Amino acid sequence: MSDNESQTRDAGFDEWIDAAEDGEAYYLECANGHGSLPPRRVCPDCGNTDLEEVDLPESGEVATFTVTHVPTPAFEEDAPYATAVVDFGPVRITGQIVGIDLEAIENGLEVEPEITVSETTGERVLSFSPV
Repeated sequence: MSDNESQTRDAGFDEWIDAAEDGEAYYLECANGHGSLPPRRVCPDCGNTDLEEVDLPESGEVATFTVTHVPTPAFEEDAPYATAVVDFGPVRITGQIVGIDLEAIENGLEVEPEITVSETTGERVLSFSPV
Protein backbone atom coordinates (compact mmCIF):
# COMPACT_ATOMS: atom_id res chain seq x y z
CA MET A 1 0.00 0.00 0.00
CA SER A 2 1.37 3.43 -0.92
CA ASP A 3 1.65 6.36 1.50
CA ASN A 4 -1.28 8.06 -0.27
CA GLU A 5 -3.48 5.00 0.23
CA SER A 6 -2.72 4.81 3.94
CA GLN A 7 -3.85 8.44 4.33
CA THR A 8 -6.96 8.51 2.15
CA ARG A 9 -9.17 5.56 1.23
CA ASP A 10 -11.92 5.50 -1.35
CA ALA A 11 -14.77 3.86 0.56
CA GLY A 12 -16.07 0.79 -1.24
CA PHE A 13 -13.45 0.78 -3.97
CA ASP A 14 -10.42 0.32 -1.71
CA GLU A 15 -12.19 -2.46 0.17
CA TRP A 16 -12.86 -4.12 -3.20
CA ILE A 17 -9.19 -3.78 -4.20
CA ASP A 18 -8.20 -5.29 -0.82
CA ALA A 19 -10.53 -8.24 -1.42
CA ALA A 20 -9.24 -8.74 -4.99
CA GLU A 21 -5.66 -8.61 -3.72
CA ASP A 22 -6.54 -11.39 -1.26
CA GLY A 23 -8.08 -13.49 -4.07
CA GLU A 24 -11.60 -12.74 -2.86
CA ALA A 25 -12.92 -10.38 -5.53
CA TYR A 26 -16.67 -10.03 -5.71
CA TYR A 27 -19.42 -8.16 -7.49
CA LEU A 28 -22.78 -6.91 -6.29
CA GLU A 29 -25.93 -8.60 -7.54
CA CYS A 30 -29.54 -7.48 -7.13
CA ALA A 31 -32.53 -9.82 -6.81
CA ASN A 32 -33.07 -9.50 -10.57
CA GLY A 33 -29.60 -10.90 -11.33
CA HIS A 34 -27.99 -7.65 -12.52
CA GLY A 35 -24.31 -7.34 -11.62
CA SER A 36 -22.31 -4.24 -10.71
CA LEU A 37 -19.19 -3.34 -8.77
CA PRO A 38 -18.82 -1.47 -5.48
CA PRO A 39 -19.25 1.11 -4.16
CA ARG A 40 -22.76 0.97 -5.66
CA ARG A 41 -25.70 1.08 -3.30
CA VAL A 42 -28.37 0.87 -6.00
CA CYS A 43 -28.57 -1.46 -9.02
CA PRO A 44 -27.81 0.67 -12.10
CA ASP A 45 -30.18 -1.44 -14.22
CA CYS A 46 -33.36 -1.61 -12.12
CA GLY A 47 -32.87 0.61 -9.07
CA ASN A 48 -33.06 -2.26 -6.58
CA THR A 49 -31.33 -1.38 -3.30
CA ASP A 50 -31.03 -4.98 -2.04
CA LEU A 51 -27.53 -5.87 -3.28
CA GLU A 52 -25.67 -9.03 -2.32
CA GLU A 53 -21.92 -9.72 -2.58
CA VAL A 54 -21.27 -12.62 -4.96
CA ASP A 55 -17.86 -14.17 -5.68
CA LEU A 56 -16.37 -12.93 -8.95
CA PRO A 57 -15.61 -15.81 -11.34
CA GLU A 58 -11.92 -16.75 -11.21
CA SER A 59 -11.40 -15.83 -14.84
CA GLY A 60 -12.97 -13.82 -17.62
CA GLU A 61 -12.48 -13.13 -21.33
CA VAL A 62 -11.09 -10.03 -22.97
CA ALA A 63 -14.05 -8.41 -24.74
CA THR A 64 -12.02 -5.53 -26.20
CA PHE A 65 -8.68 -3.85 -25.61
CA THR A 66 -6.44 -1.03 -26.69
CA VAL A 67 -2.69 -0.49 -26.46
CA THR A 68 -1.51 2.90 -25.25
CA HIS A 69 1.88 4.11 -26.45
CA VAL A 70 1.49 7.81 -25.55
CA PRO A 71 -0.11 7.94 -22.09
CA THR A 72 -1.32 10.70 -19.83
CA PRO A 73 1.26 11.83 -17.25
CA ALA A 74 -0.50 9.64 -14.66
CA PHE A 75 0.75 6.52 -16.49
CA GLU A 76 3.85 7.71 -18.36
CA GLU A 77 6.20 5.20 -16.72
CA ASP A 78 3.81 2.32 -17.41
CA ALA A 79 3.68 2.80 -21.22
CA PRO A 80 3.29 1.03 -23.45
CA TYR A 81 0.44 -0.87 -21.84
CA ALA A 82 -2.82 -2.56 -22.79
CA THR A 83 -6.14 -1.67 -21.20
CA ALA A 84 -8.95 -4.19 -21.59
CA VAL A 85 -12.60 -4.62 -20.83
CA VAL A 86 -12.93 -8.15 -19.45
CA ASP A 87 -16.24 -10.01 -19.39
CA PHE A 88 -16.81 -11.94 -16.16
CA GLY A 89 -20.40 -12.87 -17.03
CA PRO A 90 -22.58 -10.67 -14.84
CA VAL A 91 -20.05 -7.79 -14.89
CA ARG A 92 -17.44 -6.29 -17.18
CA ILE A 93 -14.31 -4.83 -15.59
CA THR A 94 -11.66 -2.52 -17.06
CA GLY A 95 -7.98 -2.89 -16.18
CA GLN A 96 -4.48 -3.28 -17.56
CA ILE A 97 -3.26 -6.56 -19.03
CA VAL A 98 0.08 -7.72 -17.63
CA GLY A 99 2.35 -10.72 -18.00
CA ILE A 100 2.00 -11.10 -21.76
CA ASP A 101 3.59 -9.61 -24.86
CA LEU A 102 1.32 -6.81 -26.09
CA GLU A 103 1.19 -8.30 -29.60
CA ALA A 104 -0.17 -11.57 -28.19
CA ILE A 105 -3.28 -9.98 -26.64
CA GLU A 106 -6.51 -10.74 -28.48
CA ASN A 107 -10.24 -10.69 -27.89
CA GLY A 108 -11.32 -13.90 -26.17
CA LEU A 109 -8.06 -14.24 -24.21
CA GLU A 110 -8.82 -15.82 -20.83
CA VAL A 111 -7.45 -13.75 -17.96
CA GLU A 112 -7.68 -13.55 -14.18
CA PRO A 113 -7.67 -10.45 -12.00
CA GLU A 114 -4.66 -9.41 -9.98
CA ILE A 115 -3.59 -6.25 -8.25
CA THR A 116 -0.35 -4.65 -9.44
CA VAL A 117 1.39 -1.35 -8.70
CA SER A 118 1.63 1.49 -11.20
CA GLU A 119 5.23 2.26 -12.13
CA THR A 120 4.32 5.95 -12.35
CA THR A 121 2.30 6.55 -9.19
CA GLY A 122 3.08 3.62 -6.92
CA GLU A 123 -0.70 3.14 -6.49
CA ARG A 124 -2.39 -0.24 -6.66
CA VAL A 125 -4.24 -0.87 -9.91
CA LEU A 126 -6.47 -3.64 -11.16
CA SER A 127 -4.72 -5.76 -13.75
CA PHE A 128 -5.40 -8.98 -15.62
CA SER A 129 -2.94 -11.74 -16.37
CA PRO A 130 -3.38 -14.63 -18.80
CA VAL A 131 -4.66 -17.86 -17.27
